[in-house]
Amino acid sequence: MAVYDLEEQEQLSEIKAWWERYGRLVTTVAVAAALASVGWQAWQWHQRKQSLEAAELYATVQRAQGAKDAVKAREAAGQIIEKFGGSYYADLAALLSAQVQLEAGDAKNARAQLGWAAEKANDPALRELARLRLAAVLFDENALDEALAQLALQPSEAFRARYADLKGDILAAQGKNDEARAAYQAAVAALTEDESPLQNLITLKLEALGGAQ
Repeated sequence: MAVYDLEEQEQLSEIKAWWERYGRLVTTVAVAAALASVGWQAWQWHQRKQSLEAAELYATVQRAQGAKDAVKAREAAGQIIEKFGGSYYADLAALLSAQVQLEAGDAKNARAQLGWAAEKANDPALRELARLRLAAVLFDENALDEALAQLALQPSEAFRARYADLKGDILAAQGKNDEARAAYQAAVAALTEDESPLQNLITLKLEALGGAQ
């Protein structure tokens, strides 16, 4: 029994020595880990809360669209952009609100929200879509140089045909028929299967310019 007592005392002494040497470090690490866990949980809660608030505001934009309430759509979209500009909801809200503004005849506010999306939307595809729609609005307002500027960046394959088609329309309106023809030909070459119905329309535009040359 004495042997066991001696062994236990030695073990206790070793543990005590180890704790005196490393105890503070262990405590510090444990506290840091606990704080990190609490911080992570708080961050996740904050993210969920923000996502929920952004979703509720986007639902307001959707309801405003259904009610054709351009003011409410604009205000709700503005709140999302201001508070949650880094969220996907902000991208969608800007595009949807711009559509509501156009339907209400408010091209100025539509341009503002499309301009934000064209520059700051998080999704590259939505930035390209916003530039295309903004160029179309500017074209309708006869701001031809500004419209062309929106189409200056090379789009992804998904938007290549539509960019080239609109570019052809703008160039034709400027009387630059050769450049317009080249743009329409590029649009035809870039058409995907889903966009094949556009081919007949673009062909008619080419014929109006004297056909392919």
